[in-house]
Amino acid sequence: MSTTPKRVFYTISIIIFLTSFTAMLYYGYKTFYIKNEASIPDNYTYHFALIAEETENDYWRLIEQGAREAAEENNIFLEYVAPKRADNEQLLRLFDRLIAAKVDGIITQGIEGQRFVDLVHKSIERGIPVITIDTDVKSSERNAYVGTDNYYAGQLTGRTIIENTTGEQYVGIVTGRLDAINQQQRIEGLKEEIAPHPRIQIVATLESNITRIGATKATYELLKEHPEINVLVGTSSLDGIGMVTGLEEIAPNKEVYITAFDVLPRTLDLIRSNKIDATIAQYPVEMGKKSVKVMIELQEQVLLDNEFFTETRILEKNDVQQSSGETR
Repeated sequence: MSTTPKRVFYTISIIIFLTSFTAMLYYGYKTFYIKNEASIPDNYTYHFALIAEETENDYWRLIEQGAREAAEENNIFLEYVAPKRADNEQLLRLFDRLIAAKVDGIITQGIEGQRFVDLVHKSIERGIPVITIDTDVKSSERNAYVGTDNYYAGQLTGRTIIENTTGEQYVGIVTGRLDAINQQQRIEGLKEEIAPHPRIQIVATLESNITRIGATKATYELLKEHPEINVLVGTSSLDGIGMVTGLEEIAPNKEVYITAFDVLPRTLDLIRSNKIDATIAQYPVEMGKKSVKVMIELQEQVLLDNEFFTETRILEKNDVQQSSGETR
């Protein structure tokens, strides 16, 4: 091959490589990040990042809504980022990238494990405050937690079962993710509440992977393996909806007491139609607002209090007309 053709070949090869590399960076970024829908304010005061569990989760979108409202009121640039689907490893990579980007504060779901603890330490060491939201990791150096008291939410679930059932109760649990700290805390709270009541027994727990279809499948499997189940408990937002579908598929005439989690419109419809008996309401918009306000405080001072619990309560049929429409 002569010198000129070689040069042409190498030039084309370099162009192809650079084009591919640029596309990889761009689409790799799009894999993890959501386009920031809010315009960047002129001379913004701070740049905060909110790391959600997954991009299009209704619950996290409501947290984002509250956070954006507070950010806009205070001239703060808020960046909302998340894995496309719930994935702890991807979330941790995002966390690391935002530390490298030197944002002014990071608000993130807590993740169990040493890697998360190490990243919080790294962030604090570099002068970037960290707030855990929705799920706390008390073993980390996070500056504060904002969100539901998930253990208490589980206790409320147990309370509804105790107060609204009689006789032997066999409980099947559908949980979003077995490795999620908040889900674990809700189940532990439930166990604690029903412990003094031997008539209520938990027989099995399956995960839904935070999807309605997953909850339907988990319910089908629970009732197939344990036909004695007469109470179903869901610990994440789509579980209640999926549990009703699964029950209708495998045992449409079976009487089962159902408790769900959060107040998705469909969940409230199912309460009105007597297909779900109760749900545990939490308030993600308020969580988002509070997290930004606490992060502003952290830019200026050390907080005396580092836990900020938002409201959690039981909603039954008589209450649903008064619900705010917030979800998880």
